Parts: sequence; structure tokens; C-alpha cells
Amino acid sequence: MTLSTESPRTRSMHVDAARLLDHLDLLRSVGATPEGGVSRPAFGDADVRGRELVAGFMREAGMRVHVDPAANLIGAFPARRPELGALVLGSHLDTVPNGGSLDGAYGVIAAVEVMRTLHENRVEMDHPVMVVAFSNEEGAHGTPAMFGSRAVAGQVDASELDTRLDDGRVLSALVDAAGGDSKRIDQARWPGDAIASYMELHIEQGPSLEGERLQIGVVEGITGRLTAEVVVRGEHNHGGTTPMDARRDALVAAAQVVLAVQDMATRGGLVRVATVGECSVRPGAWNVIPGEVRLVVDLRDVSAQAIRAGLLKLRLDARRISDRTATSITVTPQQLVVPAMCDERLRGLVEDAAVDLGLGYRSMPSGAGHDAQWIARIAPMGMIFVPSRGGVSHAPHEWTDPSDLVNGANVLLNCTLAGDRAFRAGAVFAGEAEA
Repeated sequence: MTLSTESPRTRSMHVDAARLLDHLDLLRSVGATPEGGVSRPAFGDADVRGRELVAGFMREAGMRVHVDPAANLIGAFPARRPELGALVLGSHLDTVPNGGSLDGAYGVIAAVEVMRTLHENRVEMDHPVMVVAFSNEEGAHGTPAMFGSRAVAGQVDASELDTRLDDGRVLSALVDAAGGDSKRIDQARWPGDAIASYMELHIEQGPSLEGERLQIGVVEGITGRLTAEVVVRGEHNHGGTTPMDARRDALVAAAQVVLAVQDMATRGGLVRVATVGECSVRPGAWNVIPGEVRLVVDLRDVSAQAIRAGLLKLRLDARRISDRTATSITVTPQQLVVPAMCDERLRGLVEDAAVDLGLGYRSMPSGAGHDAQWIARIAPMGMIFVPSRGGVSHAPHEWTDPSDLVNGANVLLNCTLAGDRAFRAGAVFAGEAEA
């Protein structure tokens, strides 16, 4: 007997919790470090072995597996109506050096488990469903981050593939060695009508859900980000002989810039978070008054208007501090990543799934970047968060309670079934040759 997604039985379906956790443990062992973390930098040996392991999981779940020109690993599930746009589930498998085992990988393994649950229960979907492990989300070896998701969104220029790494290797060679085809990178792009929706399940990487004892985060949007370089120039001079009132100390002025950036988020509430993450001092001698300081500022908010207002405030504060300290301060924007809002329909599906499963939830922004922010440019996008213990991520002690991991996978399962009914437009996805 074949079940449709309208069947009462599908509404009570759950993933195999033991298998989900076992597959996470198996993947955790690929690239495991002595400190208890995981090192699977994109395109490296551990990343390739992890991808091969997950490709096997995909085949066991009844999916047809291929690697696209951007080295994205894709599993495709058959459909009754292949002309419809695909429901896409995904995240990434690569990690930062000695990072955690759940960032990215959890979303892929849970998506595969969702599809295996449907396969074992002989559920027929109207829409094609794809599980995607995007390549190089973290930006390994000094390469631009989120390579795979940017490629499918048509945001990778062919010249990027000529990027030469510190060790002399070229990005195109890494992509090809991982099963991609850099000469056909333009063919990795997904036509807009090929995708009905995209859903990404992820650990929160923050403390909010754990602090409120909630099981599910309904992501309202992915925070936009502006990085800006601030250079403070004063006059370096002898630290023992220069009177205090005669100094043009660049570091004193830079310290005031740091505090102004913090106030932008704490006292003023102008942006959600504001950080100064880099500081270099010249000449950098203990007995010399600093003559130049370079800072890198990071402003984040779900509102593009708030980010622009933050940049304006930074420039005004810099001018005020410059006048007060007899220094010169320049503010140069370096990179702007616009916010990506989650689709209201997908947010509703996540809320409904949480209610149906008896799970506490809240709406919240994502402070970190994700592949989903690029897919949002071509398709409706949604994200589901589960708690992170202590808000820790990108570290060996990144951890989420197993029950929360299972809860998130069941929410993703419910959303996939409901999404099959909610989305009825789109064209067939152009697949690749079987891997």
C-alpha cells in the first residue's frame, strides 16, 4: 500500500531516533580530533570521506545521488508530479578546524532521515524532494565561504575559481577533486521555478532556546552583516618623554571607537549586535605611543535599514572622537551581506509542526550566516533551530541534547509533508548523471 501525504498515518509518523543519532555518531568519527571536536575542512580528505558516507545514507533512503558542478552532494527523491518544483532540505558537512560535530552536519543527516522515513513508509510525494549537502560553507583554506549555495543561486563568478590558496593550490582544482566540474560552474545554478521551497534545520549556535527551556526556534530571518575597517592615525612617540597633554595616541582614540560600537547595540539599540573583532597596533612596542590602529567592526541586524543607520552612527562617532583626540579616523565599509527573511508560509509550517508535536517554540532571528540566506534569493526559505548547550558552536564542546535533535528532525518531517500540500507551482529540477 502506498500512502499519500494526506493520509492520517503520515500525520503520526516519526523518524527513527536511534538511527538518526547513530548516523550522527558515524559522521562525527570522520575527522574526529583528540580534543573531541571535528576537523572536516571543505575539499579535504575528511570532507570527501564524510560526503561518501552521507551519499551511502542517501541511497539507503531511496534517493538518487549525484554531485553537481559546484561539488554539492545532492540526493533526489522521486515524485508523483515531477513537473512541480522541488522541496529542498539541506545544510553542509564541512567544519571549521577542530569545530563541533553538529553545525551543518545535523541538518543534512536529519534531512536524510526524513527521506528514509518516507521511503520506509512508502509515502508518495507530489513534489520532488532533494537533500543537499552544500560545499564549502565555512570557507576553508582561505576560500570565499558558502561556495556551493552561492553557486546554485548564480552568485559565483567564474573568476573566483582562479583563487590561489596560500599553499599554491587553485580553488578550481579542489572543486574538481571533490567531484565537481569547475568548467561548468554556471550549470550549477538552479532556475527559480525549479525550487518550490528550501528548509534548513540547524542548531541555534546561541543560548536563547536553552535559556527559555524551549525546544524549537522558528527563524524569522537571517541577520544581515556589515564589516567595516576603521583606521585611527595619531603620532607615535616616546612613551616616557612625551607629556600626556601633548600626545596623539591612536590606541586611546581606538578604545573610544570600540566603546562607541558596543554602545550602538547595548545602550542605543540601533543594531542587534555590534563587535570589534580585530585590532592591530603600530608600531606595537611597549614603550612607544601607538601611532596607528586598525580595527574591524561587525554590525548585524535583520533590518537593512538598521545596518545602514549603524554605519552612519559609526562615521559620526569616529568624527567626534577624532576631534576630541587630535587623531584622524577613516571608516571604510568592506563587505555587506543583506538580511534574508524567512517565508511566512514556511514559518507557519514550523509553528504548526511544533504545536502538533507538543513542543515549545519561539520566533527568533539567526545571528549567524547560513546557506539558506543565498537560497532565499531564488526560492521561499525557512529555517528551524534546536537548542545549543551554553550557546556554544564552532568548538569541540558544541552539543545538543539527543531528545532535541530528534524533536527537530520530527518537525522537519512534518514540515516536509505539509509543504508537499502547501506548494503547487514550479518546474522540474534538472538533475545530473547518477554518481
